[in-house]
Amino acid sequence: MADKKNKSAVPVYLLTGVFLLILCIAFCIAVLIKPYETAQTYLNIIFMDQSMKIAPSSGLDGLVIKENQIETTPVSDIPENEQNFYDEGEIIRPVFGEQYAVLKCDAISLSVPVYWGSSAELLERGACQSSSSVVVGEHGNSVIDAHVNTFFADLNQLKAGDDIIIYTNYGIFTYQVSEKIQFLNTDKKYVLPSVDDRLTLYTCEAQVLGTSDSRIGAVCTLVSRQFYHPAGEGNES
Repeated sequence: MADKKNKSAVPVYLLTGVFLLILCIAFCIAVLIKPYETAQTYLNIIFMDQSMKIAPSSGLDGLVIKENQIETTPVSDIPENEQNFYDEGEIIRPVFGEQYAVLKCDAISLSVPVYWGSSAELLERGACQSSSSVVVGEHGNSVIDAHVNTFFADLNQLKAGDDIIIYTNYGIFTYQVSEKIQFLNTDKKYVLPSVDDRLTLYTCEAQVLGTSDSRIGAVCTLVSRQFYHPAGEGNES
């Protein structure tokens, strides 16, 4: 009788061991997801200059991050007698690691600092602009990305017609979402230089484990440039 009980208990012990093993594996996976996503996102940042993924010549340890105070008062709240804007003007060119803009979209309650160049540390602080794209305010394609699990978590909720406003210390630039996009991380179609003036926003497509090879985002058409100073005043640095 005792032998029968012992034999019947064997499957229970085996199942219990398997169950505990599965729990341990699941726990380990959960613990490793965040560092894995961080590492993979950094390794898979697409279309950035290789030299711009880390601080120039010195590696990440030598990265110098410059924070700027940027006024983000909507144009509608600025008194008319103070609205001295120019269609063309001086651009203050940023250096690597510098926050030079704030990107806002009321439609998805988005407000995020924008840094020039890209590194893992900068992506933890805000959105990053490809150094191979044009500075906001110049003619062409400005390309900005951010993590899907932080600043661009709601990027997929953008709709055609939504306004995107970028504030800088040299002007205010308004764009309108014209097209929602999805593409593979090997496809450069949307991040190449363009003849028209546009803003391209993108992030990884969200998934439970790891980092997706698919990117989602939006192409935005320039609506207005409002420079604080006219061209020729010598404000560019």
